[in-house]
Amino acid sequence: MDKLLYQKTKNYLNYFCKEVKDRSVGSPGNRRATKFFDNTLRDLNWQTDLQKFDAFDWENEGAVLKSASEKYEVFISPYSLGCNVKAELAAASTIEELANCNFNNKILLLYGDIAKEQLMPKNFVFYNPEEHQKIISLLEKSGVKAVITATDRNAALAGGVYPFPLIEDGDFDIPSVYMTAETRRKLLAQEGKEVSLKSNSKRIAGPGYNVIGIKGKNKSQRIVITAHIDAKKGSPGAIDNATGAAVLLILAELLQDYDGNKLIELAAFNGEDYYSVPGQMAYIRDNQNNFDNIILNINIDGAAYKIGSTSFSTYDLDPSLEKKMEELITSYPGIVRGSKWAQGDHSIFLQYGVPAVAISSRWFIDNIETQQITHTEKDNLEIVAPAKIIEIAKALNQFIRKV
Repeated sequence: MDKLLYQKTKNYLNYFCKEVKDRSVGSPGNRRATKFFDNTLRDLNWQTDLQKFDAFDWENEGAVLKSASEKYEVFISPYSLGCNVKAELAAASTIEELANCNFNNKILLLYGDIAKEQLMPKNFVFYNPEEHQKIISLLEKSGVKAVITATDRNAALAGGVYPFPLIEDGDFDIPSVYMTAETRRKLLAQEGKEVSLKSNSKRIAGPGYNVIGIKGKNKSQRIVITAHIDAKKGSPGAIDNATGAAVLLILAELLQDYDGNKLIELAAFNGEDYYSVPGQMAYIRDNQNNFDNIILNINIDGAAYKIGSTSFSTYDLDPSLEKKMEELITSYPGIVRGSKWAQGDHSIFLQYGVPAVAISSRWFIDNIETQQITHTEKDNLEIVAPAKIIEIAKALNQFIRKV
């Protein structure tokens, strides 16, 4: 049995990370991945529900930033519109400068304190600091022709990407590009002089889908196991989060004969790495009045890294569930209790008062501030331990049957 599960696990990972290549929301590859997930669940005798939502893919052919004397390396901000503009270069490093200076008809460079962390998308509902909203609002009122941002590393919010895009927002229509801190120091010498920016990018409308596998009849007692199936554009998305999707599919096989007194949902969310989390919003809309029926969410994200143990953390579990979880952890040597973390889909359920369990790799949780893997090409199958996916699925199978 383990040999068969191991081969299936490798096949799932290979499909998501190599055959599909691009699982970014709105892309053809993303739709291939969700169709594969749906077909696999159906083959395993699960009822499935597809939640459709509107999204768009994004394509770019690069950008060129020039002054009279030099060319500067820049990268197009994800989901940005393209442009071909010439204007005086201006710069701002604080919100006060952005608010008090005239940037009308200029190309604006943001750096320093104002660019220390990635801005939340303007319409992001779960977490949107007032400071971020103010920066976006000031930019939209400024009259700038384009925005250049210079950023340092911020692994906790942007993964391993350097430089990271300060702006990643399909609802923000000022063309924007980003650059390293080193390039910024060269560009600042051109402040007050004319520069040109040509950016080739476009948005392509296309649907996306959540896929939910369902077993059981008692809709008032639901256990929802989640993992996002999408990945950042440009990354294979192995740990983030093909491993999570693979856990759901292996668990679906182990639960083929499930006939317990709880309704089980295996939910492949689609949008955790997308600026507007459309799949998560679609799930919330469909369940707006039904979160009281969910007794537990188990979310898998960042699991099966080849180094270290699997990390389980619990959130607001009642004593009986907490005891069962503790018994489970002690019976699997590769699973340990880990630190709590908020950067995952379990946070949605917590906001609606649903207890949750988050499953990841202990190494990633312990190094979340400094790791340079997620959202990059380094997040590939070479860093995955498939046996850990099977261990997680077996542990969850045992836990669900006990609950």
